[in-house]
Amino acid sequence: MKKLASVVAGLLLCLSTTAFTAEHTSTTQEHTATALEHAHAAVVHGKAGHPPVLVEHAKSALNHTLSAALSAKGVQKTHLDAAADSLQKSIDEGELGHAPAATKAAEEAVGHLDASGKK
Repeated sequence: MKKLASVVAGLLLCLSTTAFTAEHTSTTQEHTATALEHAHAAVVHGKAGHPPVLVEHAKSALNHTLSAALSAKGVQKTHLDAAADSLQKSIDEGELGHAPAATKAAEEAVGHLDASGKK
């Protein structure tokens, strides 16, 4: 009886771990996709010479990137962390009104976000 209880407990643990991992993977992908949309918008507005709008989108992208990075691992996490650094630089430059530098940093973030979604 103890063996049966141990086997059932082990199976339940495996099933709950798999469901938990799948949920986090899905959440990470959703946050990454949303971050990518905002980062693209930041680039578009930066190229148009609109630093304040670039900053708004870069801040949204940064928030989603940080949320995605919480449950990411390995290479994906490395790219998300690099994207977060680039987005912060984009925000800093955009707040100073430096559209070209802010745009370049946002483009770097887009590259890292793209790479984080590839396996």
